[in-house]
Amino acid sequence: MLYELARWLSGYVSAFHLFQYITLRTILSALTALLISLALGPALIRRLSAQKAGQVIRSDGPQSHLSKAGTPTMGGTLIILAVVIATLLWADPFNRYVWVVLGVTLAFGAVGFYDDYKKLILKDSRGLPARWKYLWQSLFGLAAALTLYYTADVPAATALFVPLFKTVALPLGFGFVVIAYLMIVGFSNAVNLTDGLDGLAIMPSVLVAVALGIFAYLSGNAVFSSYLDIPGIPGAGELAIYCGALAGAGLGFLWFNTYPAQVFMGDVGALAIGAALGCIAVIVRQEIVLLIMGGVFVVETASVMLQVASFKLTGKRIFRMAPIHHHFELKGWPEPRVIVRFWIISVMLMLIGLATLKVR
Repeated sequence: MLYELARWLSGYVSAFHLFQYITLRTILSALTALLISLALGPALIRRLSAQKAGQVIRSDGPQSHLSKAGTPTMGGTLIILAVVIATLLWADPFNRYVWVVLGVTLAFGAVGFYDDYKKLILKDSRGLPARWKYLWQSLFGLAAALTLYYTADVPAATALFVPLFKTVALPLGFGFVVIAYLMIVGFSNAVNLTDGLDGLAIMPSVLVAVALGIFAYLSGNAVFSSYLDIPGIPGAGELAIYCGALAGAGLGFLWFNTYPAQVFMGDVGALAIGAALGCIAVIVRQEIVLLIMGGVFVVETASVMLQVASFKLTGKRIFRMAPIHHHFELKGWPEPRVIVRFWIISVMLMLIGLATLKVR
């Protein structure tokens, strides 16, 4: 815990007072996670290749994906490892929000890891059955929601805030648990559905993490939160360190995951990242803003739901293939074009989300 060490040393050397600033520790956390990812990435890829943890490609998908068969998967373990180490090094170890988000990350990562392990290592094509996966996601999501509800220490921590309106803060009561559960579990699966092309899911995740880090820092600062008319959540500022770690680890992973990918994230990474983003948005009371900034994830999920509903009701498909990124591939878009255009949309949505800080 370098943060605690710096606090102790600040009693002897005044220069160590610098480490009390969340902004500095966020930068250091991002750099630490980035360096860990870059340093350990090659070894992890070799290990996964030796274990023959290669991706299985759907035969009914775009034919350009057939060449990806056998590419090492479960690379999300690299992201989780880098995030956890960097956060523990630079965040306040006595901050409950940090531990809740770390717990969510590890719990959902464990669910994804077991699913990937069964499919790729044990060669069980079924993996973890959907009902069991959802059950474990639900249990962990509900546990996090209940923890946040019963440890809330200010009214704002359990109220629903609507962007663009200064005075709209609806007390949710126990309804907070329902919303928190839906955000954590729903966003976990949304990121997982988006993780279908090289780098498609990780870059929007990095962008959303950066934006949520800004919200966390401002919400945890009484002066800034009052000035901007956003919910003030004491202690939430420390989540900026986690967000910095996630952004750094994500960029490090993208070094190996960019087209053509050397490694895929797998459920272990996608489920963990999505759940963590949902949990942070719940803590800083920006669920609606997350749905805007993470619009790519929302649209990907909606495309699957619409496709299934349309086929069951009418026997016809709306899209050539769902999730929607495959629809554009089958229309003839090269994979890099789909990826970069989705990234551009994510940047636009992130900026719109950040604009709600001032447009009230």
